[in-house]
Amino acid sequence: MTAIPDTQTQQADTQPADTPNRAEPPSEAYLDRLQQVTEELTRTMEKTRIAEYVQYLDRPWKLIWTNFLIGIARGLGSTIGLAVVIAALVFFLQNLLMLNLPIISDFIADFILMVQENYNVLK
Repeated sequence: MTAIPDTQTQQADTQPADTPNRAEPPSEAYLDRLQQVTEELTRTMEKTRIAEYVQYLDRPWKLIWTNFLIGIARGLGSTIGLAVVIAALVFFLQNLLMLNLPIISDFIADFILMVQENYNVLK
C-alpha cells in the first residue's frame, strides 16, 4: 500500500517567499508591489497597442482592408517620389548640357534623347 502525500505540505513548500499565507491578509508592501506590477503591465500593453491587435484578430477583413490601403499609399508615394527625383535629375542634366562640356555633354544629350523617345512612345 502506498502512502498518499500530504498536499498541504507540498503547497506550503512550493509557495513563493513573498506570497502571503492564505490564512493571513496580504501585507501593504505586497499590495503596493502588486499594484506597481499591474500598472507596469497596463502601460506595456498600451504601448504595444494590444487592444488594436485583438480587434484585428476578431475582424480579419479589417486587417486586409487596412493593409490594402497601406499598400496603395506606399505605391503612390514611391511613384510620385520617383517622378520628382527623375524630373529633378533630367532638369539638372539639361542645365549641365547647356554648359557644353566636351565629353559629358555628348553623354547627357544621348541620355536625354533616350528619355524623350521613351516618353513619346508612352504617349
